[in-house]
Amino acid sequence: MPHTYYVYILASRRNGTLYTGVTNDLARRTFEHRNNLVPGFTRRYAVHFLVWYEVHNDIRLAIEREKHIKGWNREWKLKLIERANPGWNDLSANL
Repeated sequence: MPHTYYVYILASRRNGTLYTGVTNDLARRTFEHRNNLVPGFTRRYAVHFLVWYEVHNDIRLAIEREKHIKGWNREWKLKLIERANPGWNDLSANL
């Protein structure tokens, strides 16, 4: 049975604080971030809006992609988000 993994970016607001992560359950994970259920960066900086994600079938590739994006400069991350989601809409409503 194939597995699905997600690399995602959350934002506090348009052009605000960004957080990049990886998960196997995007709906659950965004719910946890939005409701401050896990202590850490997203709770501290109110980073709650899902603004970008991509799907992977291999956890190793997903983790590699997450690390790659985390190494990017801010401008590249903003361009990635704006290409896929120019309105910076919260994509978690569609999960």
